[in-house]
Amino acid sequence: MTAVGLAAARDPAALPRLGLAALALLLLWPGLRITEFNPAVLVDPGNAATMGRFLSQFVPPALAPDFLLLVARATIETLAIATLGTALAFIIAFPLSLMTSQSLSLSAIGPSRDAALRRALRYPWRLILIVLRAIPELVWALLFVRAVGLGPTAGVLALAITYGGMLGKVYAEIYESGSNRPARALMEGGAGRLQAYLYGLLPAALPELVSYTIYRWECAVRASVIMGFVGAGGLGQQLELSMRMLNGAEASTILITFLLLVLLADGLSALFRRMLA
Repeated sequence: MTAVGLAAARDPAALPRLGLAALALLLLWPGLRITEFNPAVLVDPGNAATMGRFLSQFVPPALAPDFLLLVARATIETLAIATLGTALAFIIAFPLSLMTSQSLSLSAIGPSRDAALRRALRYPWRLILIVLRAIPELVWALLFVRAVGLGPTAGVLALAITYGGMLGKVYAEIYESGSNRPARALMEGGAGRLQAYLYGLLPAALPELVSYTIYRWECAVRASVIMGFVGAGGLGQQLELSMRMLNGAEASTILITFLLLVLLADGLSALFRRMLA
């Protein structure tokens, strides 16, 4: 008996699993061909020598006082872009999440004659959230660089739009995934929607809302560095200038700074989550 036959005799689900694995490989193969993915190029002697010469320029990193001061300013600018962009994203997301969530709808407390109309009125707001988050922040940054010029303003606006759509969608899902019984009880007792939200819906949803917002801020720190390559300021713009001048030592210093910045953001995020637990 073959190995496949033995496996099928021992496990009745072996053949379906094997078929699914073969189907997955069959679907992945065109993608490998389209992307021209070839791991052999990583061990090619010529490519390895070129990569070695390139990496050798990164050691030792640039530690000149003037350059370190420039990197420090760029780091502060990166943090400012991420923080202000996330704050503006929250301002966009908060009202949109309430407009798209069904948790505070009158239909949540019982049958409503115009329930279908109310559901239809939520679709335009959901469409706005889809449009905001569908376009990556890097594309928005390219557009805003053309509109407002080079600098951190373009990065802040790009983060605010894209992350506003992301936060709004997740906020609405958090509202709907939790229990709306306290809010429903308040509305049945005659309370308004704002009171039902503040005292019935928000207390249970607040830890998840804050946790996801902090996570998005952490992502914004990384994204602000990437957007710097298109002229949106921060560490990314300084790294792009160093790479353009083929200054590996300066690029090494900026990469180390970026690593420390991400570790700081990750540590702060974990600290805030522990405080909310």
